[in-house]
Amino acid sequence: MNIHLEVAIKAALDAGKEILKVYETDFSVQVKEDSSPLTIADQNANAVINSYLENTGIPVISEENKQLAYSERKDWKECWMVDPLDGTKEFVKRNGEFTVNIALIKNGHPVLGVIFTPVTRELYFTNGEEKGAFKCLIEKGWGIKDIELHAKLMLPAPVQEPIKIVGSRSHMNDDTKEFVEQVAQKKKVEIVSKGSSLKFCLVAEGKAHMYPRFAPTMEWDTAAGHAICEAVGLSVIDQTTQKPLRYNKENLLNPFFLVKSI
Repeated sequence: MNIHLEVAIKAALDAGKEILKVYETDFSVQVKEDSSPLTIADQNANAVINSYLENTGIPVISEENKQLAYSERKDWKECWMVDPLDGTKEFVKRNGEFTVNIALIKNGHPVLGVIFTPVTRELYFTNGEEKGAFKCLIEKGWGIKDIELHAKLMLPAPVQEPIKIVGSRSHMNDDTKEFVEQVAQKKKVEIVSKGSSLKFCLVAEGKAHMYPRFAPTMEWDTAAGHAICEAVGLSVIDQTTQKPLRYNKENLLNPFFLVKSI
């Protein structure tokens, strides 16, 4: 396991512990300028992750950090892309479908990804150096060597009906419904609902075939899932350019995209 992956996994696991401390309390919810929710869990997890990643000497872009101007980051060859608590709406609903997302970006492309689900203790990751993405269930006391030993390779689902399309718990809009209807004209379709970056994981581990996201997301929402999906041979395609999503753009808002194995 390369050193950057090891650091990212340790950061994600420790951030998950901080999140669960808050999850088990009667926490309060703030509303940010973009109307999205914010809790102390987001902030505590962010502090933990930054404490790990800053030691790598690689700059960090995180949802909860102050965002630097593009003029300061446009020449970065690499950077970390972090969402310390992806799926805060799911966190507030207490349905368990929220994650810690950490990705390493090189020349605008995600090459390493870690997604950790604190409630279920499921860890998804790819190291960016060799093909494949992996999943394991983290047990108490596990170290990095134990994770490597118990991790299982994920494989996309074979092409067969029904075509399983991932939908969001909180963001199923008209454009997405139209896409689903178009697929349904040719094949039998089944909708699989999930929150946060777990939608990427469903496709990567073969529990779904497609994930259309025709609603706003930010780069930190998608980078880790993008890396994991590409590692198993899936495409994550910008619906405007028909090319893979790019990262550390001037505008950190993503275009609409489609993840698919078919």
